[in-house]
Amino acid sequence: MQALTSSGAVVVGFDRSERSRRAVRWAAAEAASQHRPLLLVHVLNWPADHHPKALLPGEETLLGPLQRMLQRELDELTADCRSEVDLEVRSALPLGDPAEVLGRLALDAAELVLGGPLLGRESGVLGSTAADLLARRGGAPLVVVRQKADRRISGSAPVVVGIDGSQASPPVIGFAFDFASRHRCPVRAVHTWSDLPRELLDRMRNWELSGDELMNDARAVLDSSLAGWVQRYPDVEVHCVVTPEKPAQTLLEASGDARLLVVGSHGRGRVHRTFLGSVSHAAVTRAPCPVAVVRTS
Repeated sequence: MQALTSSGAVVVGFDRSERSRRAVRWAAAEAASQHRPLLLVHVLNWPADHHPKALLPGEETLLGPLQRMLQRELDELTADCRSEVDLEVRSALPLGDPAEVLGRLALDAAELVLGGPLLGRESGVLGSTAADLLARRGGAPLVVVRQKADRRISGSAPVVVGIDGSQASPPVIGFAFDFASRHRCPVRAVHTWSDLPRELLDRMRNWELSGDELMNDARAVLDSSLAGWVQRYPDVEVHCVVTPEKPAQTLLEASGDARLLVVGSHGRGRVHRTFLGSVSHAAVTRAPCPVAVVRTS
């Protein structure tokens, strides 16, 4: 059997839910805009945690029909994607742990796309597979497609990007500008005072900076972070937002009319750098639009 590869592809996880079907449609459009192949993956997490070669007696009679049913469903999705956009589409039905399999594929993929948690009562609950993948270091940007089925966006809906001015910002900003250029939409760059470098925050606590000075420093951090990207993408219109409000709430409010919210995966401090940052976690569990989490560690 040929090894499953994802090199350069947009990989989308499919679990038969309606939200994962929306993720497939989103991923197909994204792959077409990048002129990349699309790989549809349904990871069959067979109840017995073992390799198919070690199936227990009688399990073959259950596994075979299930695999054929799922493959037919993947084939239908593949045909639907090909009929809507002109791109190369493949599908795969590996056995294993979904987070482990998708995590390996993400190492060589261009993007990994998943359906997001439900909105409403379950808006704060993230599936275990997505949560596990988000906590991993390295790999392709992870896009969580979370939005209501009837949500409509305008042609001018922006890409919102959170910028903290750290050395981890460039890949986050680059992803946002590249997406905006391909989809012909503006960028809304958001920077909050609480994301200022630590030395400036220390000065503020010691009353060495006035409010106006702090605002000017915040604008300077944002301007410096965007330097070069505006020149590289002259077709992208940029709107800047600088505010003293908390990062997570500011980004959620700024993304109300957005087509995509882009954040980094890192947090601040020794503990937060080990796990998904609090801003990223808030985004993927509460944002009204798809969220791209770009690896920054």
